[in-house]
Amino acid sequence: MSLYQRHKAVMPDWLALYYDKPIELTHGEGRHVWDADGNRYLDFFGGILTTMTAHALPEVTKAVADQAGRIIHSSTLYLNRPMVELAERIAALSGIRDARVFFTTSGTEANDTALLLATAHRGSNQVLAMRNSYHGRSFSTVSITGNRSWSPTSLSPLQTLYVHGGVRGRGPFAGLSDAEFVRACVADLEDVLGQARSGVAALIAEPVQGVGGFTSPPDGLYAAFREVLDRHGILWISDEVQTGWGRTGEHFWGWQAHAQNGPPDILTFAKGIGNGMSIGGVVARAEIMNGLDANSISTFGGSPVTMAAGVANLAYLLEHDLQGNARRVGGLLLERLRAIGAGVPCVREVRGRGLMAGIELVRPGTDQAWPEAAAAVLEAARAGGLLLGKGGGHDTSVLRIAPPLSLTVAEAEEGADMIEAALRSV
Repeated sequence: MSLYQRHKAVMPDWLALYYDKPIELTHGEGRHVWDADGNRYLDFFGGILTTMTAHALPEVTKAVADQAGRIIHSSTLYLNRPMVELAERIAALSGIRDARVFFTTSGTEANDTALLLATAHRGSNQVLAMRNSYHGRSFSTVSITGNRSWSPTSLSPLQTLYVHGGVRGRGPFAGLSDAEFVRACVADLEDVLGQARSGVAALIAEPVQGVGGFTSPPDGLYAAFREVLDRHGILWISDEVQTGWGRTGEHFWGWQAHAQNGPPDILTFAKGIGNGMSIGGVVARAEIMNGLDANSISTFGGSPVTMAAGVANLAYLLEHDLQGNARRVGGLLLERLRAIGAGVPCVREVRGRGLMAGIELVRPGTDQAWPEAAAAVLEAARAGGLLLGKGGGHDTSVLRIAPPLSLTVAEAEEGADMIEAALRSV
């Protein structure tokens, strides 16, 4: 019996697998991975933006092995040196004053914790979220996800109010200038708040929407929102699970593109910081983080092994200026992809920042999403030796490109050539 058959026999039907003939990845090095049949691939998706620095990065694998040789687990009931060290570094980098850090095992759990903190602090279960958003798989995060493809239930512990602004190129405000777009979205926010009970807890927003197809608003939108939120005492949660750690190139955090009115009240992170290890977390001002009036711990959040990996990975990222590399190499890759897209009829838009690029596909001559083409390009790219991701909202089909931040210029050129061949094969 094949591994695929065994998978289908014991795993849920809704557990998605890429490709008509799913592949088993067995090992990786740098920006490349190999499957069980010995095929080599250039990895342009990094385990869903998680392999941030490189596969099998020696600094990280050594830190994991060394820590595992000492102690693997203790829980948060005991002092944990690697956890404190990583928390100190993240607090300093966060931009949030008097910051406190709580570690989780995933981005879903981080966002779940942020919602708990915000609703407890404000005494309200009302939450503002962005249309086309995605924040995780738990009951609370599904309930604020504005993307029906990833929302399996309409039941919710929260009252969620959705506002415009996460998608620049589609929707009722698409034809406006950037300044007009921001004004229209602020007016929409004001209108939504006029219909809500007083005391809305928070706005949660991805600076660049990940699963939604790497869409983003004009710079400054969330700063403009912040002026409205502050008048009402509403907290701002910046979901940096995919945009954190310099991936956008221009900024270390996605919120910094909207920094005119200061940092968010709460920041969530995950994915890249562990380079594949299970790390998520929340940064918040002390008055918010310390506001819970019940006991709480984490059995696996802040594990000594994952924290050691995070410390080593973050040090490598900073010492090798991978944010700068994302800006330089990502800029070249985006320029090349835009040139390719201009000559392919099914490409509606190439968008992104740094090493976070999206290619939106439509049926030629229309504005209609073409999911079959996205699936076909994904297959063609894999056959050509390249791994991509895909996503989009209810009316979009998007190829998602997010390689490790150590990507070289030569690898970017090679990947662009593979993408062009895959697109032209549709």
